[in-house]
Parts: sequence; C-alpha cells; structure tokens
Amino acid sequence: MTWKRILFSLLWMFVLHTVIGQPTVTNKQGYDIKVTIKPYARQKIYLGYHFGKLKYLADSVVLNDQFTGHFTGTKPLPGGIYFIVSPQKQILFEVLVDKPQQFSISADSTNGFQPVTYVGSPDNLQFQEYSKFINEKGRALQAAQLTQKQASTATEQNQAAATIKKLNEEIDSYRKQVIRTSGQTMLGTLFTVMQEPEVPSAAQHPGGKYDSLYAYQYYKQHYWDGVQFSDARLVRTPVFEQKLDKYYKELVVPVPDSIIKEVDKMMSQAVREPEMYKYLLNYFVQQYINPQYMGLDAVFVHLFEKYINNNPAVDWYDEKQQKYIQDRAYSLMANLVGLPAQNLVMVDTAGKKTELYSINAPFTVLCFWDPTCGHCKEMVPKLDSIYQKKWKAKGIKIVGVMVDGGKENWTKYIREQKLDWIHIYQTQADRDAEYAASKPNYRQLYDVYQTPVLYLLDKEKRIIAKKLDQNQIDDLITLKTKTP
Repeated sequence: MTWKRILFSLLWMFVLHTVIGQPTVTNKQGYDIKVTIKPYARQKIYLGYHFGKLKYLADSVVLNDQFTGHFTGTKPLPGGIYFIVSPQKQILFEVLVDKPQQFSISADSTNGFQPVTYVGSPDNLQFQEYSKFINEKGRALQAAQLTQKQASTATEQNQAAATIKKLNEEIDSYRKQVIRTSGQTMLGTLFTVMQEPEVPSAAQHPGGKYDSLYAYQYYKQHYWDGVQFSDARLVRTPVFEQKLDKYYKELVVPVPDSIIKEVDKMMSQAVREPEMYKYLLNYFVQQYINPQYMGLDAVFVHLFEKYINNNPAVDWYDEKQQKYIQDRAYSLMANLVGLPAQNLVMVDTAGKKTELYSINAPFTVLCFWDPTCGHCKEMVPKLDSIYQKKWKAKGIKIVGVMVDGGKENWTKYIREQKLDWIHIYQTQADRDAEYAASKPNYRQLYDVYQTPVLYLLDKEKRIIAKKLDQNQIDDLITLKTKTP
C-alpha cells in the first residue's frame, strides 16, 4: 500500500467514526429530515456531507410513491454543509445542518430544483435568502464584467469598473450584516471563515506610507479573526480547509520553526473540541509526512513526538496505520536537515572497512544507488560529470552506497563508468549482526526506500540537504562556497 493510500485510509476511517453506521430510527433527540424529491419515487437517495475537500455519504433512504422519505438517526448529525444526492450519485443541492435537525425539504427536478422549499429550518431559510441575493448580484456582475471587456472607450470601462466595485461592496456588506446579526448561525460562521482581512490604507501605515511588511503582518495577524477552532462545524465545510491551505502556503514562512509555532497554537485552541482536534492533527500529518519542501518533515516528527507517540487519546488509528506513522517518524528522526549524519561503517570494493566520519572533505555527497536501477543508470553518469568537472578539484567527495543489485553488477558498473568515488556496501554478515543487535539499518537511518537518493553533508558531516537531484546539489554547493 502506498503512503497516499494509507493517508486516505486514515482520513476515511476517521470519517466513518463520526457519522456512518448510525441506526435509522426516528428520535427527536437525533435527526429527522423529511425529504420530498421528485421524480425519484421508489428510488434511493442519499444525504452526503463535505469533509474538507472530500465528500462522503452519511445516510440514505428509499422514497415512497409520493416521493417522500426520512433521513433519521438517534444521534444528532454534526453541523456542517450537507447535500442531497440522486440515485445516480449526482449532487442535487446543498443543505445546511445545525440546529434544529427536525425539518422538511421539498424539491422538484422538473424546474431544476428551484426553488427548494424548507419548513422548520431557519438556517436553510437564511441560506436561501442569501442564495437569491447572490444569484441576482452574480448576474449583474457578469453583465458588468462583459461590458468592461467590450467597452470601446475609457469612460465605459470606468463606469463598468465602478459598477463592479459597487456590486462587490454590496455582497461584502450583506455578509458582514449576517455576521453582525447572526454570527453563530451556520451561515454566519461560514461568512466569518470566508471573510478576508481589510488592510488599512497607506495613510494609516507607519510613517503614512505604504509598507508591504506592515501590510503582510496586519493581514496575517487578522486572518483568523472571528474563527473559533473549537467549532467542529467548520470541518464539514469546504471553506475551512481552503483557508488553512492558503494560510500555510502563503502566509506562514516555510521553515519548521515557524510552522511548528502555528501548528501548536491551533492545536491548543482546538483541544476542547475532539472532532476539530482530530481533523487538524490528520490535516497536518497529511501535509508534512511527505512534505513538498525539503526540511519540513521536521514538522511531522514534531507532530508525532508531541501529539501521537504514547498518547492514548489518539485512538482513531488502527494497528497498521499506527505502525506506518511510527515507522515513518523513526525513519525521519535520524536524518532531519541540520542533524549530524549517522555514521556508515561498510566495506569497499576490496572488502576493506570504511567509515563515513573518517572521510575528510569540505562537502560530502552521499549517493544511495543500485547498479540495476534505471533511474540510477540515468542519474549516476550526470552526477559523476559534475564531480569530474567541478567538485573533484575542490576536494569534495562522493560516497556511493550500493543498496541493491548485487556485488558483481556493482563492481562491473563502477569499472565501466570509471567512477573514482568512494564506494561502499553493507555485507550480509554485517546486516545480520545489526538485526540481531536490534540496531536500525542504514535504510531507516537515511530513509532510503527507493533509489537513487542523494544527501549533501558539510565538513562536520551535518546534513545540509537531502533527496535533491544532482543539479540542485551543485547549486547548493555553489551557494555555500560563494564569496560574499
């Protein structure tokens, strides 16, 4: 199973614990949503919900001859944005679920499900009013934008621009009014999450002049204004995860210390609400267990050590998932950027013991490779070309570690390519002795589960970079040796 499938299964398993599988008997303490949806007589329809960027089914019902049925359960549904799904598994329209959870919905496909009629649901009536308003403003915006695009004079363009600005201000004003008057409702909460901080005008910046740093800091400081991380309804919307994505991609400096500070702050605010706590922890694990940028795996290690390892409260992972997370964390702990590299004691092509820390060089490039691997055969000659042309004269050493492929193929490839690196491999006897002593293997210590893998070490053998290609390693060496 790939790590992506495992991560998906983690989230899927967590979702199942929240809603799916509840008994479907009417109970006023739970939920009873009566639906009349034409033309689906004697057909099964579904109640689904958003979970971040994903969508899941929560309940189903077969409609009777009058197109009517009840979604029911003994426990209340978690609040959020839900949707009705057709027998053909198409989303028909969205429904807000919060309190109360005993209401009715009527709709007819012959008129495009417009309007949907709600009885006993103030949240959806409020949502319906907004939908009507935004549809009208949306049509006006499209017309103004078309006029602006087709304008033949500056006057027409300016008039269209003024109309667009006015319409956007009216939409913004509507949302702010809802927040002020009913901010705790489902719609008010959604508008709070969706709103963007308004940076003060240039005249209000320090010194009365526009300051980009001040604007950034103000925007970041007010980005989460009004958002409650103890509100579990947010996880069952698509807008909350979008806001999280933007915050960590655009506003948080992409270095471990900065991210960890923000993560810990959010987790501390969410601790009072178990579902939000689980959601955020899963979200951060997915983001940083195999991060987009080098070095950010330190965030995942922090998550494991502080929130997951030996924590009985984190009980939603099964045995296989726990093992995957634990193994991944232990594989990364030993090779975080900035840490001393683990010593390698192996034998060279002549059978002589060689230690990594005995090699004296301003930089050492570790190359974990396999002479029978297609990617390795493509990369190794390119790496050697850079070594011969640039690195060798500077005293930089390459240590090639044979991972698989067999000694005969290994030595043959070295001879054919004339690779005058330091070549080492681990004998079977050393591997068996290591296993018997319960010591971690170099594969775990360097997170080598595919080939090729490159590391760059400094003079003291601290890890400068890992899992970059040969050109990126060369660029980094050039940067590190550049005279100020």
